[in-house]
Amino acid sequence: MPVWRLREFRDDDLDQAIQIWEQSRATGEDPVFALAEVLASARAGQPAVVAEVGEEIVGMAVAQVQSERAWVLLVALGTHWRRRGIGSALLTELERRLRSNGVRRICTLLPQDATGTVAFENSGYLCKTGLVYYELLEPLAPAQSSLLTELGGRLLPPGLWQSMAGMDREKEIIERRIVLPLANPDVAELYRVKPPKSVILFGPPGTGKTSFAKAVASRLGWPFVELFPSRLAAAASGGLAASLREVFADLAELDELLLFIDEVEEIAGAREGTATSAAHGVTNELLKLIPAFREDYSRLLICATNSVRSLDSAFLRPGRFDYVIPVGPPDEPAREAIWRRYLGPAAEHIDLDHLVRTTAHFTPADIEYAARAGAQSAFERAMRDGMNEPANLEDYLTAIANTRLTLTPDILTAFEHDQANYTRL
Repeated sequence: MPVWRLREFRDDDLDQAIQIWEQSRATGEDPVFALAEVLASARAGQPAVVAEVGEEIVGMAVAQVQSERAWVLLVALGTHWRRRGIGSALLTELERRLRSNGVRRICTLLPQDATGTVAFENSGYLCKTGLVYYELLEPLAPAQSSLLTELGGRLLPPGLWQSMAGMDREKEIIERRIVLPLANPDVAELYRVKPPKSVILFGPPGTGKTSFAKAVASRLGWPFVELFPSRLAAAASGGLAASLREVFADLAELDELLLFIDEVEEIAGAREGTATSAAHGVTNELLKLIPAFREDYSRLLICATNSVRSLDSAFLRPGRFDYVIPVGPPDEPAREAIWRRYLGPAAEHIDLDHLVRTTAHFTPADIEYAARAGAQSAFERAMRDGMNEPANLEDYLTAIANTRLTLTPDILTAFEHDQANYTRL
């Protein structure tokens, strides 16, 4: 049997320590003390011990001293080195160091049946039942929260994904291709699936591209930052390319991020004219910034465009964007779901099928407008006549007739052509 020995943690143990952590947590729930917290304590000189065989680290224990009390933050063992007494030995060595620091009470918090549970029981620790653990998790560190505010970003409320009415076809594609790999990176790695880093959503205006981007950020729980090309141009004292570079440098300070660029054709349109023109410089700068953005793990860039055909060919090349996804006008089931969303309880006494048939080629934004206009008409009638009657079918049909459609026949024909020529799933 290989001989293991104990020694103090060193900074160059960091990579192996992370591997031990991953092997340890794979068998149970997420631990109470996060990896960053554990490693920060170890590197700050708090009691930390590793077990090694040769040059391989097979176990690790870390504590944090707080006056006469200490918390054991971690007892982790390599997958093939459990039940050999290493965990108990790590604890014993940790306890010796803690006692020399004047610690009288040593405690920890573990998920039930987590790695290290047996070591604590074998070392005489008492399991206290009947305690309730409360935790408030701040989504961002103060410095990152301040930076997010400066960038005009925000954490979106949960539930936006579930509230996306209709659009089941697009929703399924985005769910399978984007959300699931990013939300389940361990499973994706098992199947050698690389989570996407950048995607393009294209389609006619008003079809919900921005709503989808926000819903993905909400589903992942990542900060959402929208980059407005027009604002970049207004703030660009050193040129638009320099302004773009500065924004991406600031974004690099955020650990997690969904960056959304709407109407990206404004800064990534097909390059024309001389190579020294301002448009060339901006497009070139964005092409250089995207690969660097893709290097970070918890990052996603979503670019939206109403005119995918106007984007520079180098911008659309595979390797810069994982997917190019069409988002078109809602079909009948989607229109029904959207109408139900905006009608609320009124949907129960309105001929919904009639509304759905009458609003072919309406975008979600068009339906929202018609629904609000119909409700407004009924409200004004009630205020005028003193009759508390709900909006009726005629109110909504009148509003539909007065709605100026976003999608013209030419726009729909162009979208069908773009779907056939640019979609990449």
